[in-house]
This record gives sequence, structure tokens and C-alpha cells, in this order.
Amino acid sequence: MPRLFDTHLDLAWNALSWKRNLRLPLAELNQIDGQFDDHPSRGRVTISFPELRDAGLAICLGTMMGRVPYGGEVAIHGSSLDFPDHESAYGFAHSQLGYYRALEQAGEVRLLTDAISLAEHWNTWQDESRWPDLPLGLIPAMEGADAICRPSQAAEWFAAGLRCVSLVHYGSSQYAAGTGDDGPVTAAGIELLKEFDALGMILDTTHLCDQSFYQALDHFQGPLVASHQNCRALVPGDRQFSDEQIKLILQRDGLLGTAFDAWMLYPNWERGKTSREVVSIEAAADHIDHICQLAGDAKHICLGTDLDGGYGTEQTPTGLEQYRDLQKLSDILSQRGYSTAAIQDILGGNGFEFFQRHLPNKSS
Repeated sequence: MPRLFDTHLDLAWNALSWKRNLRLPLAELNQIDGQFDDHPSRGRVTISFPELRDAGLAICLGTMMGRVPYGGEVAIHGSSLDFPDHESAYGFAHSQLGYYRALEQAGEVRLLTDAISLAEHWNTWQDESRWPDLPLGLIPAMEGADAICRPSQAAEWFAAGLRCVSLVHYGSSQYAAGTGDDGPVTAAGIELLKEFDALGMILDTTHLCDQSFYQALDHFQGPLVASHQNCRALVPGDRQFSDEQIKLILQRDGLLGTAFDAWMLYPNWERGKTSREVVSIEAAADHIDHICQLAGDAKHICLGTDLDGGYGTEQTPTGLEQYRDLQKLSDILSQRGYSTAAIQDILGGNGFEFFQRHLPNKSS
């Protein structure tokens, strides 16, 4: 099986807010999780560390999250993500970074913050027989920048190991407008982008509304990733990117990660109402193929699954019951005419090569 690289997993949020012990085998985790009834995803988890290793996930971006709402009424997962001030969001995000550091001490993960350690770790995953015993490589990332209290604090976060940041999640932040809202990148957002450029931080364009997206690209000259972002041409709505937006990322030699949330794979999906039976894992391959057609190659697309993003198998496509089912994409893409080399690039190589180019050559 090919090694996998995933540009978006909310591991710490699952552990700290959902109180899930991700070190358990998946069946055991779901047995415990299913005793709770506060959310439809309970007992339907698709990821745990043993499951990720068995699936061949060598490296992922592990997020830190925490929001301070600015106007609007968008509050997806507000009770577990929203805070009244930036200092609280900062503390919450640091608790998530602390979780990753504790996992590293326990040998469960390896934090990867430079190109040298990234390459060393990727190479250790060449031998499939070793996968069950290897730590998961984890690049620290941030979904929404509210835990960066002010632009000048970006340097502190970079020194702590943060390597990839999006400006906003749902609604609006002090830096930009995101999914479900509309508006420009703010003056503070422009200043933060300047800080990112100076530091070598990677900008994640996911969740930016259209106006903020175009302005962010105007003000930021560094590397771009869309960590978990699908195609508006296939599933209309402001959560997806238009072909024009995708082409701009491609022109900047950026990377786009395909998300596996059924809401992003099936038009007019209604959370809690639409049955997952209407969409299969083949739909994710449709988005992968669409981006490859726009790019003219298979070098700019990867997995950005978001498979622990506040939902479980009640909101995954059929055929995807656990993380290891991502390996089914090998056969699906092969049947569509993709070569073995291209499939390996899509499932893992492209993510590795992008971050190999853009992580610093040594730890800060």
C-alpha cells in the first residue's frame, strides 16, 4: 500500500473537546464513545492512532483550533470552539500543542517542523511491515488564526513549531471573513500576512470567503495550501473553491487537499437529514480528478481528509467506514487511468514534496 499524507486532521480537538482516547484501537474507542449521546458522531469515529498507522498514514498536519467570533451568527461547533477573547483561544490552542508534545514523549507521534526531520521520517515509512510500530509524523498547523492574539505574536508561534495557518474558520475573525460570511481581509489580517511572509509560514486558504481569498493572495507571497478544500464546479456553495480560485493556487505551485466530508461531496447536503447512502467514496475521486484536469497533471492534489472534523460515519461517503478505507482510492484511480506513480503522488508523495520544499531547513 502507498504511504499516506493528510493535510488536515483535528486530532487534539478530538482528544480534548470530545474526550476521546485516540491511542485506543478504533473498535474499542467507538465502544466507549458510543456511550455518549450529545452528538450524532458518537460511536462512529473513523480515526485513532492504531487505525492511522494500519492505514499507512505516515504524516499529517495536526491542527490547533480556537475561535473568537466577530459578528455574524455562524457557530458550527460553537460550544467546543468559541471563546470570548483571544487570550482564551491562545490558551486553548497551547493546550492542544501540549497534547501533541505529550504524545511525542510517549512515542505516539513525531513533531516535524523542518525539512530534514520530515525527510528522515518519510523514509522510515518505506517498509510497510514497520508501520504498526512507527510514530505518526505530525506538522503543527492552526485552523483559524484567532489563537494568534496579535500579528506580532506569529513569531512566537513559529518558534513553538507552528508551520501552517488559515486566517479564519466559519464566520469572521479579526483577520478575515470565512465560510458562511463575507468581507475583506482586515488591516490586522494584512499585517499578519506580512508576518507570515517574513517567517516562512505557510498560508492555508481553506475556509476563506471569496473576497478574503483574493485579497489574501494579493497580500501574501509565500507558499499556499488549501488543506481540505473541494470543487465548487461539482458541489456548489461558498465552502468550495471555484475553478478560478483553484487555478490561482495552481499558478502559485500550491497544494490542494481533498476533503471527505459528505457535506462537501454531495450537492445540497443537509446535516442531520441527508442520508450518506446518496454518495460514495467515488465522489472524492471526482474532485481529485477535476483538480488534476485543471492542473494538467497529478502533482498538486493530495488527501486533506478532515475525517475527524466534528462528524463520523453518519457524514462520510459510503465505502468509507474507517480511515484505512482511503486505500480504496488506489483501485478507484487506477480504474480511471491513473498510473501507479500518479496514485502514489496523490495519496502521499505530493504532500511530502510540498512540505519538503517549504519547511525550514532546520528547526527554529
